[in-house]
Amino acid sequence: MPPSTAHRIDVHHHHTPPPYLAALTARNVTGPVRDWTPDKSIADMDAAGVATALTSITTPALRFLDEAGARRVARECNEYSARLVADSRGRFGMFAAMPMPSVEGTLREIGYALDTLKADGIALLTSYGDKWLGDPTFTPVLEELNRRRAVVYTHPTTADCCGRLIPDVPESVIEWGTDTTRTIASLVFSGAAARLHDLTLIFSHGGGTLPFLTERFLRLPLANPQLAARVPNGVEHELKRFYYDTAQAAHPYALASLTKLVAVSHIVFGSDFPYRSAAEHAKGLMDHGFQAGDLRAIERDNALRLMPRLKA
Repeated sequence: MPPSTAHRIDVHHHHTPPPYLAALTARNVTGPVRDWTPDKSIADMDAAGVATALTSITTPALRFLDEAGARRVARECNEYSARLVADSRGRFGMFAAMPMPSVEGTLREIGYALDTLKADGIALLTSYGDKWLGDPTFTPVLEELNRRRAVVYTHPTTADCCGRLIPDVPESVIEWGTDTTRTIASLVFSGAAARLHDLTLIFSHGGGTLPFLTERFLRLPLANPQLAARVPNGVEHELKRFYYDTAQAAHPYALASLTKLVAVSHIVFGSDFPYRSAAEHAKGLMDHGFQAGDLRAIERDNALRLMPRLKA
């Protein structure tokens, strides 16, 4: 589909900037696609009517580097991504990489990414080692992002607890959806979600296992007054104000549950490129039978409300 007629905005689109590729290769880290190019991204976008893709690096992000290395590679990746955005005439946006779990380094990179590079948002993993995003260690990061009213895209990963649990079953199959749910639980039940109401959070893959476990989340504070005090507006209120992308969730099993949990206004289009294609996600959403206005909201309008710059 020609760019002039494209309309979708893909919030879950991975790239592999050259500085990131160099760091992965030097340390023989497996995982992220090595042969990514901007042209490959654009070809996938054009085939599915994607006007703009928000780029992000995928897991393991920068966890495999020491603090100094993570700061350096985060800066180099973000500067590369900003140039890509500038040169692309609207085809790319960016969720900036962070040197987490370094809090000081991340606070510094947030300022540079948002103020100097004009990033559309910040990318975080769902966990770092054995800590999820609601852990007090990360409170300064979340408070700064809340102060800036930032959009934060989260991508799942494998926590220290849970690698290589089932022979022949990759961690991406079970653990990543579960880790998304764990980080949502940590944000809600720590009280961070209720306190940081100006922070916009996007959770990948339809919220992982959250929709199925929602009843358990809702019942938990009923038996624990201490937890109840941390969610003064109720658990359901917090879950419904988060955003959820459709990457690897544009199918009836996930959508049936997700659309019972949240309004269409809080679902955004994601493809998980290059691991999956935008075209198959567009087809999955169309096949689900959404009304035309709801489909347009998922594929474009909800993202524009979060990131108005993309209208241009």
